[in-house]
Amino acid sequence: MIRKAIIPAAGYGTRNLPITKVIPKEMFPVGVKPAIHYVVEEAFRSGIDQILIVVSKRKNLIVDYFDHSLELEAFLERENKQHLLDQYKIPDGEIYYTRQPYAKGLGDAIRIGKKFIGDEPFAVLLPDDIILEEGIPGLKQLIDDYARFHSSVIGLNKVEAHLLSSYGVVKGAEIEAGIYKLDDIVEKPKQNPPSNLAVLGRYILTPAIFSHLENLTPGAGGEIQLTDAIKSLLQHEKCLGKVIAGKRFDIGSNKEYIQLQNMIRNRPASL
Repeated sequence: MIRKAIIPAAGYGTRNLPITKVIPKEMFPVGVKPAIHYVVEEAFRSGIDQILIVVSKRKNLIVDYFDHSLELEAFLERENKQHLLDQYKIPDGEIYYTRQPYAKGLGDAIRIGKKFIGDEPFAVLLPDDIILEEGIPGLKQLIDDYARFHSSVIGLNKVEAHLLSSYGVVKGAEIEAGIYKLDDIVEKPKQNPPSNLAVLGRYILTPAIFSHLENLTPGAGGEIQLTDAIKSLLQHEKCLGKVIAGKRFDIGSNKEYIQLQNMIRNRPASL
């Protein structure tokens, strides 16, 4: 059973400058809710009990958002504005926070959560990626496959060739429809990508990943990359990739962010 999840939200958001100088991209509005709301909601809908959000000192808005505002809630009840209270409702579940003191990459943000996770498999959800699905939440699809195979499972998305240089890309053999046994993973290949399967920001990882993160040599800019740790993990245990059913939007892409806004606006109900 997967009970815990890490959401890394400490990055600078350089793709979305200059607005991210003052507003975290995780707090970009998607409809009437911030982007990270949907990701937290997806985690709890998938059966997660506890979430650790890794923030930086510039991301206090995230912490404030998930706090209960008793004064506001009392006001809405008093004014008979139940519809706004329902819309405002914060996802139920335990949310914890820790700070990443230095921008040392995604892998470092995950490593910081080691004590929180302990010795159990866990989920990672990247708040850049929002998945619109009609049925089973994206993360739950990975959790279901972990229950079957008892190995790390990485969310995948089929991507057009000219976009592959923007993502981690996997190499693997399809063992059943939409599920791949992974042989390699390459971060943002400039040429000759190993497949058209890009990593989507959802992962189920075994706790073995922490030793691989701790033993990595930092790369460019002193950053520790999760992709490098997974590449190392592949040499020691089986890892699977799962093509997630649903439409994925990268809010770091202005084009996809606008597409997401339009789709949310035209949906009869929220996610």
